[in-house]
Amino acid sequence: MTLVYVNSSGAEKVEAVSRMRLAGAGGQGGVVLPGPLDRLPRRLLDDGEQAAVWWLGAHGGAGESTLEELFSGSRAADHSWPLTGANVAPARVVLVARTHAHGLRAAQSAIREWAAGDAHVLLLGLVLIADAPGRLPHGLRQLADLIAGGVPAVWSIPWIEAWRVGEPPAPHNAPKVVRRLLEDLRAMTEAGASARTGDG
Repeated sequence: MTLVYVNSSGAEKVEAVSRMRLAGAGGQGGVVLPGPLDRLPRRLLDDGEQAAVWWLGAHGGAGESTLEELFSGSRAADHSWPLTGANVAPARVVLVARTHAHGLRAAQSAIREWAAGDAHVLLLGLVLIADAPGRLPHGLRQLADLIAGGVPAVWSIPWIEAWRVGEPPAPHNAPKVVRRLLEDLRAMTEAGASARTGDG
């Protein structure tokens, strides 16, 4: 897989082969939890609540509902960690955040929660959605790069003017990086399903 940063001059691809991994559910350990006010709420999923992928917005307006429209079988998690009961496979989660300072810090805090083992989910990665047209300021880009090191994969989605003015989000009006995101997630979820079937 490649980690793709999109800016006003096109797409700059950075090889990230070593990042194509599925981290274990429950995080990495050895990480200090954020303070209670900086943690996302938790919600125990009902038996009938299933999704190929749960989009977890790290803050309000992150874009989880937009992504739900794009990926069939996925669901927005309503800004709460979707937790499963005992003897049920952990939920597959993709964090979502905007690229402004508040969004990046919220994503960083959520990643710390997961890495500390406080959210028992299978974290597939992080989607960063541009908060404005054009290139990220240097400081925000540095913060985004720092945060990217804490998750299995990162997809960076540029500003999409068509969506801003009311066109429904769809693969046909999305840039290539969005289609790549959907392809990557399909591959990840299919691999996970095959592994579970093989274990049975």
